[in-house]
Amino acid sequence: MNDAERIKKEKDGLDVWEDIVRYSKTGLDSIDPDDFLRMRWYGLYQQKPNVGHFMLRIKVPGGILTAAQARAIGEVSETYARGVTDITTRQNFQFHWLTIQDIPDVFARLDAVGITCSGACGDIPRNVTGCPVAGIDPHEIFDAQPYVEAVHQFFLDNKDFSDLPRKYKLAVSGCPQNCAQPEINDIAATGVRRELPNGEFENGFHVRVGGGLSSRPYFAQRMNMFVPAEKLVDVLRAATEVFRDHGYRENRKRARIKFLVADWGIEKFEEEVRARLDWSPEPALDVLDPIKNFRDHVGVHRQSQPGLYWVGAVVLTGRIPGKLIIEAARMAETYGNGTLRTTNQQNLIFSDIPEAKLDSFLAELESLGLPYKASPIRRAAVACTGSEFCNLALTETKNLLVEIVEHLDQTVSVDEPIRINLNGCPNSCGQHHIGDIGLQGCIVKQETGKVDGYDISLGGRLGRDAKFVRPIWRKVPATQVKYAIEHLLNGYLTHRDVEEDFSGFVDRSSDDELAALMSVPFAEGVDEPIPVGAKGE
Repeated sequence: MNDAERIKKEKDGLDVWEDIVRYSKTGLDSIDPDDFLRMRWYGLYQQKPNVGHFMLRIKVPGGILTAAQARAIGEVSETYARGVTDITTRQNFQFHWLTIQDIPDVFARLDAVGITCSGACGDIPRNVTGCPVAGIDPHEIFDAQPYVEAVHQFFLDNKDFSDLPRKYKLAVSGCPQNCAQPEINDIAATGVRRELPNGEFENGFHVRVGGGLSSRPYFAQRMNMFVPAEKLVDVLRAATEVFRDHGYRENRKRARIKFLVADWGIEKFEEEVRARLDWSPEPALDVLDPIKNFRDHVGVHRQSQPGLYWVGAVVLTGRIPGKLIIEAARMAETYGNGTLRTTNQQNLIFSDIPEAKLDSFLAELESLGLPYKASPIRRAAVACTGSEFCNLALTETKNLLVEIVEHLDQTVSVDEPIRINLNGCPNSCGQHHIGDIGLQGCIVKQETGKVDGYDISLGGRLGRDAKFVRPIWRKVPATQVKYAIEHLLNGYLTHRDVEEDFSGFVDRSSDDELAALMSVPFAEGVDEPIPVGAKGE
């Protein structure tokens, strides 16, 4: 039995809360080392360099929160987290710089507005992501937010599922573009509608299992069942029981559900799920995925409610000061109905803005530094936490992505979203495997010593033609990455066929051709990057 399994078996992660309260009084040095792992069940991780500070992640089911909740998040950030707050790729917020003494008051402030951290991290069902414009998008299949909430409530503090083999990421959405990225979740439900014999329509879901990124990415596979909407929780319960009871526990690197599904095959997994139901799902509908499912929800859009608009604003890299979150809460109350929404592209949405207030709202939004108009590169850029705070990251990420985007905005004029996903290590919190341009952090040896670098990969996407990136150029010094991408994109604009998008261009180009487009002159003493397939790779 590995240490993680031993620690979980000796005491459930959900049982560590009273210990956390006690440690807040007795201090950091009094913490049982095993409890550092259990603290993750309440969203707490030791922050690099592990000398007394913590990262805290909260849960925001479906990315939808009230102005009161947003205000509490901003106040926690300003009071305890040095004003540092990040919107994550799972529609959460996370703080840094917290101390163990801070935790009880932080949790009390969050609890007072209905925010929980239970299950935000650890080997337990995580935050349930969804479409951030659920209930207001005139094009949605149906409003799936009630089912997001139902799934969230079922798993919340549920000790039947608090000791899974590893982390467990869920998504539930009625978005026709699959913006919740079901292909890369451990389990995901996507909305469908079927016509009944009497001419009425029934809302339901298709369910996929076994997706995930990290160092060995897999796309989720769809079970052959139509799940009536009211039966969704039951199917997710059964599937999660299968993972709990049969998932691999001996080797932490193989403990995710994706390995179980890959080894068993989707048919056997579905058979096990059906055996745990007291009803028989009918076969799935013949529904195709969208060709691409990138949907960043930026800009000004009419809602399904007459006379109202929602507005998506760009928060580059997801890093947003606590003071600005408090201002956003005020804006949501002043101009809308007090609702804010986060996206898995690390951006922020304001909803229910009356047409009569729209111009004033947009002007004030811009003055706060939250642009609703942004370049196709800026609006689609994503970065993980990076080495500033993360113990696993090899490289700095947030500042580098800002530098890359600002450079490209000055040197490249593309007319389509180009998704740059930047990650500080192979674990893919920044989802580099599915980016048009995926950047994975590495260390590059130079004459003057070791420097941050990135492997550049291309061609990732989700949707009907889902693909993971192809590695093209290894060990590019971080300072040179912006120039390599500049040359690549301008080369694409020069050589693309009529109506050819970037994905199509990458697909038809060879690795050598793409590497040649990225070629840049390097300063004296800076080693050339290593092409994929070169000696030593």
